[in-house]
Amino acid sequence: MGTEKGAVKRFISISTLLAKLLLTPAMAQNGAPTIVTQVASGVFVAEGRVELATGANLGAIANRSFIVGDDAVAVIDTGGSFINGMSFKAAIRAVTQLPIRYVINTHMHPDHVLGNAAFRDEGTVFVGHAKLPRALASRAQQYLQSNRALIGEVGFAGTEIVPPTVLVDSTMTLDLGRRILRLTAYPTAHTDNDLTVFDENTKTLLLGDLLFMDHLPALDGSLNGWIGVLDTLVTMPAARAVPGHGPVSVPWPQGADAERAYLTALRGNLRAAVKAGWPLARALDAIPPDKPEDWRLIEDFHKRNISAAYGEMEWE
Repeated sequence: MGTEKGAVKRFISISTLLAKLLLTPAMAQNGAPTIVTQVASGVFVAEGRVELATGANLGAIANRSFIVGDDAVAVIDTGGSFINGMSFKAAIRAVTQLPIRYVINTHMHPDHVLGNAAFRDEGTVFVGHAKLPRALASRAQQYLQSNRALIGEVGFAGTEIVPPTVLVDSTMTLDLGRRILRLTAYPTAHTDNDLTVFDENTKTLLLGDLLFMDHLPALDGSLNGWIGVLDTLVTMPAARAVPGHGPVSVPWPQGADAERAYLTALRGNLRAAVKAGWPLARALDAIPPDKPEDWRLIEDFHKRNISAAYGEMEWE
């Protein structure tokens, strides 16, 4: 009996040690800690890799941001796994010890929300689009299963779906202490639950996946809606934008030029294909991406975009 208890204690000790090792920042991005860049006063961004989720990157493939006020911090997107979220949290703590009052998710996709659980231990409030809880619930099992398969059991340990409890159906302001963030919920575009964050102090616009750079735009909503939302966003008086994928910041509105060109060309080509009576299979083979030298992950997303938008163009 004593031997059995000793074995159990050793097992628990080893398990605890492994858990601690898994949660170190150095595990987050292929052996390197999460690095953040200050893109404006008090606005920090961790750049995601322009690639699919793997065991090497642990889901750190989207840009994640945080904004520091006088009283508190707001986090915008948390990464693609619990370990990724913990590493990002460690990077925040290297900058400030102020309480993390809010986690704001810009939309439903797993590379932006699956790090949420790392932030729920200090009274943090989770904020998102009014449609985000339903969207996450409908895909929770799929997201967890598919990303566990991509990242691996060890790298995905501790990852859960944590939905928002404060919901934005139009606009909302959050005060971090002499720092006002303006949140705006949009109609269906990249997804049906896209949310932007505008830091009024620095005129920084955090767009989530309403803006892709380098990474080919990926459609999971409405092509017409996305182009329409971009038409609105480019009129905003922002000095810079933080995209969901790509560099940590870009000048605004010119930072939207490449994405708008791709989406507009895709719509024009699909309209022409529908008018010519092409079936979807022919459209998939015949419609090229606009300026392919500007984009990565074309093989992973271009045909998916055609499939996602073809029916919309048929019913215009």
